[in-house]
Amino acid sequence: MTKLFLWPLLAMAILMFGGCTTKPTVGQNNINDLALAIQGLGPDVDPEEAQRAASIAYRHSLRLAQEYQITDPPIVHNTKIHHGLRERGLCNHYTEDMLERLNQERFRTLSLHWATSPSSMFRIVHHTAVISRQGAKVEDGIVLDPWRYGGALFWSPTRADERYNWQLLDDVQELLRARRGKAASKAN
Repeated sequence: MTKLFLWPLLAMAILMFGGCTTKPTVGQNNINDLALAIQGLGPDVDPEEAQRAASIAYRHSLRLAQEYQITDPPIVHNTKIHHGLRERGLCNHYTEDMLERLNQERFRTLSLHWATSPSSMFRIVHHTAVISRQGAKVEDGIVLDPWRYGGALFWSPTRADERYNWQLLDDVQELLRARRGKAASKAN
């Protein structure tokens, strides 16, 4: 009986202390790698815009983690928000703030998107920013996800990110409206 009682305490300790994060950092090589990936989205992407976007994405991710007081893994931080211990730091907060900052640049050769991965059996809904060449779709862009690692920017070509099924936010909302409409008509 005592052993059964200890398991929940052990799990809680791992979540609280085992997940403590160190302050994320960024090097110029990280920024340069992302800039090359953004520039590689198409021959019409301005190299200076790609470099600027990469630098902002990395540096703003760190700034947001500091503003949000990130000290834990994302799921633990989300729990703090839901219990009123923190105000911001959910994935949608990162997405909103990242897009707001990147949109200030008024890129000519790049487009910015709010992407959403709908909930599934083992995942909750997740939001992130995606950058693409001007006029391209979310699927042809690069995911900019600072939430995933608690303020340390994760990036990947959208199609290569096997963890999430990224779609344009408006498309996901339309799908959810259609599902609710079908459920309501079945109930009547």
